[in-house]
Amino acid sequence: MTGLLPVSGAALSADARLLSSIRDVGARRGVDVDYTDDAATAEMLARHRRTLSAAEHGPLMWLGSLALVAAIVWPFLGHTVPAFEGRPELAFGPAGPLLVVAVTSLAVVRRRWKRELLHPRLAGYREVLGLARAHGVPVTHVPGWLVGRSMSGDRETVPIPAYAEVEPLPAGPPSGEEAEEAKEAKETEEAAKKATEGVAPAAPPAVPSKPASVESYEGMADEGGWHDEAGCLLLFVGIGGVAWAVSEGNALGHLAAVLAVPLAITTWLAGARQGRERQRLREAAVAYVQALSAAQSAGASVPELSPVLRKLLEEEAEKVRG
Repeated sequence: MTGLLPVSGAALSADARLLSSIRDVGARRGVDVDYTDDAATAEMLARHRRTLSAAEHGPLMWLGSLALVAAIVWPFLGHTVPAFEGRPELAFGPAGPLLVVAVTSLAVVRRRWKRELLHPRLAGYREVLGLARAHGVPVTHVPGWLVGRSMSGDRETVPIPAYAEVEPLPAGPPSGEEAEEAKEAKETEEAAKKATEGVAPAAPPAVPSKPASVESYEGMADEGGWHDEAGCLLLFVGIGGVAWAVSEGNALGHLAAVLAVPLAITTWLAGARQGRERQRLREAAVAYVQALSAAQSAGASVPELSPVLRKLLEEEAEKVRG
């Protein structure tokens, strides 16, 4: 699941204008990564992801979080300690320094995280993704960590830059510069053909079509989740009915239990059945994304993932890292 890049090097290299812009980004940023090299790009993203994770969940983050909790709790519990009775400087005073430690620690964590997020390699790659979109190259997905987006929200700290759309190449005769580039490309192709003479040309990689099961998963991914709560509520209604019948001698309470308990069991069974079906469809969606990753590795241009599949990709990536 983590092998699926936002865009492949083959897709970036298909348009000479986009390739030139990408090289300009690398030269301007002074980075040592060829963004059209899938292996180097994947290694670079994995390395920076680990660095960002270390900045977010390091010892300083734990220190700041614990100090913040202590600063909040101390004023409520400090005065209950017998040794602090009559000494407000001990019962309430430490909350201030603890709050200072918490704010300072969390601010340092935030600054380190933001500095790593703005690293020239990552900033350059975000530019590459923006340029790819402008040139009509589909960006399969944008990892949340790359733009500083948490899984619980949509706000992006450093979004992908937006550029004006580039017109497709005209169908007419090429200009002088384009003709020169085409000539060089043709010469390179002919040299490669001579070097591999007698070898059958490789068929272009095929992008797997989306199965119906994956479309079903996209439609029901956010459905359900209420069966357990509804079943428990119905069970409480049945128990309450029995208690009412016993205490008040009212037969209606027994009737409520007779109706509510079977309905609760039916609701739980329906929830379990839906959960099994969702898990089956989820596995099919994971297999589909893995097939897309394999096609991309073979040089195919992979289409943009739907929001549901992007969320699935993020969840699976977090599961692998966890």
